[in-house]
Amino acid sequence: MAKKAASFAALGGLVFSTDAGRHCPDCRQPVDSCTCKQTLIPEGDGIARVRRESKGRGGKTVTTITGVPLAEDALKELATTLKKRCGTGGALKDGVIEIQGEHVELLLAELIKLGYKAKKSGG
Repeated sequence: MAKKAASFAALGGLVFSTDAGRHCPDCRQPVDSCTCKQTLIPEGDGIARVRRESKGRGGKTVTTITGVPLAEDALKELATTLKKRCGTGGALKDGVIEIQGEHVELLLAELIKLGYKAKKSGG
């Protein structure tokens, strides 16, 4: 019969782990050197669509921008710039920029000024 180890130190180190560590699940590279998330540009026609939404938000109005042809990091920077321009808060969720309040015309003008193709979407 095999003798049981009295402590974890007696096991001689790590035996088994289900933890994936700090590796990208797509390219299996360490997160620090992963390039797949940074260069991923969403598919689409390259036109940024700006619309006003209030459904599912308790009556609060939010302006959303979808279809911006940028990678995740550049999209975060654009969202920050647009939030500062409007003077409000917002978020970036699944590639959709959400700006609090109704700022459709202001955001359209700002996106065109920054060199993006943009158009008003919805009513």
